[in-house]
Amino acid sequence: MASQPANATDWITLLGDKARTGGQGPCSVHAPARVRWQLRVARSIRSAPVLRKSTLYVTSVAGTLHAIDATRGRPKWVFHAADKIHSTPAISGDLVLFGCDDGKLYAVNCHSGKKVWETPTRAEVWTSPSIRNGIAYFGSADQHVYAVEAATGAAVWNAQLEGRVYSTAYVGEKRLYVGCGDGRVYSLDLSSGNVLWSRSTGNGIDSSPALEGDKVLIGSEDFYLYALDATTGAVHWKYETGLGILSSPAIGDGIAVIGSKDGYLYALYTATGRLHWRVRAGEVVTAPPVFGQGAVCIQAAGLSAFDVATGKMLWRAGLGGAVQSVPVLTGEVIYIASSDGEVYALE
Repeated sequence: MASQPANATDWITLLGDKARTGGQGPCSVHAPARVRWQLRVARSIRSAPVLRKSTLYVTSVAGTLHAIDATRGRPKWVFHAADKIHSTPAISGDLVLFGCDDGKLYAVNCHSGKKVWETPTRAEVWTSPSIRNGIAYFGSADQHVYAVEAATGAAVWNAQLEGRVYSTAYVGEKRLYVGCGDGRVYSLDLSSGNVLWSRSTGNGIDSSPALEGDKVLIGSEDFYLYALDATTGAVHWKYETGLGILSSPAIGDGIAVIGSKDGYLYALYTATGRLHWRVRAGEVVTAPPVFGQGAVCIQAAGLSAFDVATGKMLWRAGLGGAVQSVPVLTGEVIYIASSDGEVYALE
């Protein structure tokens, strides 16, 4: 299982925790009975919310970062960036980090909403920062992956790849794994940024990788979910879906769950790539799924929960049909951001 944040209800980065395996943990995923609160923050949201100490942080395409009282749904502060924001924030200490279409990574104080630092790249930053041991790693459409100090934004290294980077990196103990627009999966040395290996797929990759034992799992626009050897990049197995994959895998107890543009959610055994179940989740599924207790949730044509063991739909809420967003599960409340700029707390 993935390691949990210090506070059990914190959801500090994309897919919940730094392991990015899909929010695994003891959180129950009961069918919502009512909307605790609803807040419109912008015309459009193309990112996922994160949660820390009863404050929800949400970015918008309008170029704003919003801090919201998660209990009452009241705005605390708003930070205005210079351009649109598609990046899901990540929290490091008292800082909220996120990328912006102006080509910068920003760090904003969690409490005051004041900018602490910014660091430039040469194109838009849609990825979510991955933070480990005080270093933030992120990709840019300028074909680079960057490592900067999370506290100051000071450069540590940058590595040039051969395509735009919209895939959010998985950061292990010594290696970083990331997909690229050139259709390749890259493994970089964490200390230097040197490329250790790359593996070609048949099309571009926006999916974000996850790690299961000695395997890196990642989807490609070539319709396949790949399981690659984490050390060498060799293909352990690959599984073909009906269309391209933008979704990122969630992994738990030997099962990988991922969505496809064909509208289905797939559950596969990570050891062999054999299909466990497949279920229709929407017209198009591009968002990453997340795990709760015995269930997997996905935002596609609303918010749905499926039984992990069987794929049977447990419930569906007709809210939050955002492409690419991810629900925040706390056990008591589910927080979701909708593509039309609404943020909901469901209980």
